[in-house]
Amino acid sequence: MDLPEPGPAPQSPGASAPAAQATAARGSRPLLTAFVRNRRALVGVGMVAVIAAFCFIGPLLYRTDQATVRLDLNDLPPGAGHPLGTDASGYDVLGRLMTGGQSSLELGFAVALATTVVGTLYGAVAGYAGGIVDAVMMRVIDTFLAIPGIVLLLIMVSLFTPSLWLIVVLLSLLSWLGAARLVRGEVLSLRSREFVQAARMMGGTSGRVVVRHLVPNAAGVIIVSGTFTVADSILTLSALSFLGLGLPPPHADWGSMLSAGLNSLYDGYWWLVYPPAAILIATVVAFNLIGDAVHDALDVRLQRP
Repeated sequence: MDLPEPGPAPQSPGASAPAAQATAARGSRPLLTAFVRNRRALVGVGMVAVIAAFCFIGPLLYRTDQATVRLDLNDLPPGAGHPLGTDASGYDVLGRLMTGGQSSLELGFAVALATTVVGTLYGAVAGYAGGIVDAVMMRVIDTFLAIPGIVLLLIMVSLFTPSLWLIVVLLSLLSWLGAARLVRGEVLSLRSREFVQAARMMGGTSGRVVVRHLVPNAAGVIIVSGTFTVADSILTLSALSFLGLGLPPPHADWGSMLSAGLNSLYDGYWWLVYPPAAILIATVVAFNLIGDAVHDALDVRLQRP
């Protein structure tokens, strides 16, 4: 009589967590591959690299005085010595684009970093805890979302002297809510997966499960949210500057350049408007391309059998 072939040896619960981590690591490779093969991702990353080099390396090669007002050089058209002309204060427009871009990019990345950290931790804890804890934490978010963000931002900026870090703090306080809700929804779908159960059976604490297992597996959603936050923050700063509530002189950003240039556009000073508008649009489009590419790559990974 033939004996049945022995089946695979049962694995101990402790062996499931390393296997789950290895599976998660292998699962991130298709995401990275899909991102690299996405042309929009390459175009977006390339545009961001060029813009960052223009803003931070450009001033080292093209030196201009962006602190001293030179009324004898005001409103000069593009020409020798000033490739993009000068503005009403005599500042070189090309150099102003570089220094203004530093403020815009620093604010965008700072807000995105703060928003991502706070929103990710808050949303992950809410989604993992569930029950009454999740309900209370979500009601807190709903309460903050009920407050008109732009109105609160305008009030705070008008009460205090605007500075780069003040605007960073205010935008971070308003922007982390959306990231928290996105991460919370992703964690709700992940907390019942096998690798989470294996980590619990091994005696992993709730904090370790959230930080080591849930957050890395929600990285796609987090990255998408972060890239869009950079673009939104730069646009918000531009809107504040356009309303006259941005960074005070001699600091510059692309929004304040647009606001000042529009007053002279009808006089034929086109170089005061089109360059800052073009680089602002290019920056926002670049980060949106990266966010869309990450979203598409994440969908490809989730659709794999």
